[in-house]
Amino acid sequence: MNLFTQMRALVIACLDQLATEGVIPAGLPTDNVAVEPPRDAGHGDMATNAAMVLAKPAGVQPRVIADALAAKLVLDPRVASAEVAGPGFLNLRLSADIWQGVVKAVLSDAGFGRSTLGAGKRVNVEYVSANPTGPMHVGHTRGAVFGDALASLLAYAGYDVTREYYINDGGAQVDVLARSAYERYREAHGQQPDIREGLYPGDYLIEVGQALKEKYGDTLLDKGEQYWLAEIREFATLQMMEMIRGDLAMLNVKMDVFSSEKALYGTGKIEAAIAKLEEQGLIYEGVLEPPKGKLPEDWEPREQTLFRSTLHGDDVDRPIKKSDGQWTYFAPDIAYHYDKVQRGFDLLIDVFGADHGGYVKRMKAAVSALSGGTVPLDIKLIQLVKLFKNGEPFKMSKRAGTFVTLRDVVEQAGADVTRFVMLTRKNDAPLDFDFDKVLEQSKDNPVFYVQYAHARVHSVLRRAQAAGLDVSDAALIGADLTRVGHEAELKVMRQLAEWPRLIEIAARGNEPHRIAFYLYELASDFHGLWNRGNDDTALRFLQEGDAETSQAKIALIRAVAVVISEGLGILGVTPVEEMR
Repeated sequence: MNLFTQMRALVIACLDQLATEGVIPAGLPTDNVAVEPPRDAGHGDMATNAAMVLAKPAGVQPRVIADALAAKLVLDPRVASAEVAGPGFLNLRLSADIWQGVVKAVLSDAGFGRSTLGAGKRVNVEYVSANPTGPMHVGHTRGAVFGDALASLLAYAGYDVTREYYINDGGAQVDVLARSAYERYREAHGQQPDIREGLYPGDYLIEVGQALKEKYGDTLLDKGEQYWLAEIREFATLQMMEMIRGDLAMLNVKMDVFSSEKALYGTGKIEAAIAKLEEQGLIYEGVLEPPKGKLPEDWEPREQTLFRSTLHGDDVDRPIKKSDGQWTYFAPDIAYHYDKVQRGFDLLIDVFGADHGGYVKRMKAAVSALSGGTVPLDIKLIQLVKLFKNGEPFKMSKRAGTFVTLRDVVEQAGADVTRFVMLTRKNDAPLDFDFDKVLEQSKDNPVFYVQYAHARVHSVLRRAQAAGLDVSDAALIGADLTRVGHEAELKVMRQLAEWPRLIEIAARGNEPHRIAFYLYELASDFHGLWNRGNDDTALRFLQEGDAETSQAKIALIRAVAVVISEGLGILGVTPVEEMR
C-alpha cells in the first residue's frame, strides 16, 4: 500500500478527464507529474506539481489547470480538500480514515513497504573487497556496512541481489604479504625478524608465522624466496581471508560469492575480455599525454596497449598493458566485470573507498563497452571515518600496526551501534564516530533513540497484556481506529504512510542512509506522542476503563514498532524489546 502512488494515479485519472473535456490537450506527457509531501506540513498532507509541469506543453495557464484539477480531486472521498497555492501548486488534505487505514495495512500486510521496483532484476553488489593482507580497518567497516545495507534495501525493493567480495590476490601486495609472513616464520624459530620498510608490521602476522612453523617446520629457513614465495603467498592469503571472514562475521555481514583476482590469470579470461573490446576497435597501441602536473623531464613517453575509454565517457584513454607486456591493474578488473556481465546481472554496483575516485570513469567505460551499454554500473565512494574517544582522536591499533581495525570498533561499540552510526551520513560525506556519543542514552544518539522507541512500544504491550487486553496483531487489526484522530496521532500515521515511498526513493538512488534518517524521524514522532500523553491523559496509550480506545491506540504504536523493526532489519540492526 503506497498512498502516494495511489494519489498520483488519482491525479493522472483526473487529468485524463480534463483532457476528455477539452480543458487540456490529450496525450500530454505525465512522467514528471509527482505527488509528494509538501515542504511545509502546514500546507496539507500531499502536494502535486501537475499544473506546473503541464502548463507549458498544454499551452494553458498553470492556475487554470490547478483549479480544474482541484475540482475533480475533491469528488473523490479520499480527498478532504484541494487548495491551489502560488502560481499553480496544488495542496491536498486527505480524510482521517485514509491515515487510519495505513495502520491496518501495516498490521495486516506482511509486505507493507516492500516494493516491486526491482521486479526480479538481478543486481550484483560488490563491497569490502579489501586486500587480503591484514585485518579490516575502520574504512572497510563503513564500506561493509553500507554495501550490506544497500544489498538488503534492494532485496526489500524486489531485486534479486548477489553480495560479492572480490579478493585482490593477484597483485604485488600479496608478495609483500608473503615476505612479511616469512619474517614472522623466522621469528617463530627464535630468529630476529627483519620487518623492513615496505613490509607489513602488524602483530597479526605472528600467528601466521607460528602456523607456518607448524606446517613446514624448519624446512624453509635460510632459503631463497624462489623456494617459498609462492607457497607462503597462498598460505598467508588463505589465513588472511579467514581473518577477514571473522571480521565480517562480527558485523553480521555474510557474502554470497567470493571471487578471486588470481583466478583470472592463466585462464584466458583477461584475454577474452580484451578481445571483446578489440572487436569493437577499442584497443590500440599508442602513447599517452603526460599526466597533469608532471614536468616533461619527469615523464618518459612509452608506447602502450590502450583502451579507448574516451569513447565511453572517460577523460583519457587507459593503459591495459605495460611497455614490458605485463597486464596493468586495470586489465584484470576489466575481466572481472566482464565476468559479472556474462553472469547475467542487470545492474552492477561497486562500493569503493574514497581513494578510488579516479577509477570510476574508466570502470564505467569498460562496463559500458563490454555490455553494449545495457548493464549500468553505479560506483559508490565511501568517505573517511574519523574516530574519537574522550574528546581525542582514537589511537591506532598496535595489532594492525598502522590503523584502527574493525574489531577495535565493534568490540568497543557493538555491531548494532557500529552499523547504525555508519549509516547516519550519506556515503560520500565524511563521518565522525565518537565512542562516547554513540554509547550515550539520549536523543542525540540516533541508534539509541530508534531502539528506545521500539522498546517503549513493547513495554506498553507488556503492560496491556498484564491488564488483560488482547494485543495480538489479529485483534489490533480489528480495532476501531476512529478513536485515534488527534493531530499528534495523525502525524505518526502520516509518517508510517511515508515508508513505502521512502523505500523506493532510497532504492532508486542506492542510498541506504535514507532508512536511518526515516527511522529517526518516525521515532521522534512516536516519542513526541508519548510525551504529549504526560500532559494530556487522552493521548495515553492505555485508557483506564476503555478497552476499545486502548486497543486502537496500541494498534497505532504497534504499527510503529513493525515499521521500525523492518527498517532496522534492512540496516542489519537488532530491534530490541527492552533497553538494558
